[in-house]
Amino acid sequence: MEVRTTRFGVIEIAEDRVITFPKGLLGFPERTRFCLLEPGDDACFFWLQSLDEPSLAFVVTDPALFVPDYSVPIRKEQMGELELSRLEDAQVFVIVNRVEDHLTGNLQGPLVVNTLSRVGEQVVLAEKRWTTRHKLVKVAAVEEPERRAASA
Repeated sequence: MEVRTTRFGVIEIAEDRVITFPKGLLGFPERTRFCLLEPGDDACFFWLQSLDEPSLAFVVTDPALFVPDYSVPIRKEQMGELELSRLEDAQVFVIVNRVEDHLTGNLQGPLVVNTLSRVGEQVVLAEKRWTTRHKLVKVAAVEEPERRAASA
């Protein structure tokens, strides 16, 4: 299937790469079809690209890579909505943002995806242990080109 994106142009993805969020994502209830774009085999950050809105894409990651004790409780009714028969078939992602000199993850509103059926849901956790801007990693400062030239 051909997907139009504003960041990557037109890309080709297989039909079995489509993830459906029947309820949409917070703030985007009408956008239900996405695909996960992997920049490389060993990447830890991915793009969750809308299939219906070329300019809508989120950077996501597996929070376990940065917060080992993070877990998402999934209720019985959510198991049904996600078509999950086993928790092992679920993959958790969080939306990543840059806040000042850190990449942060929305650990309060994780994305849970059934890896078999590719049905997903954004879950809002009741527990206040996690935040929408949990610091994941500090970003290295990038020196501006004109400063480098002036100091040379």
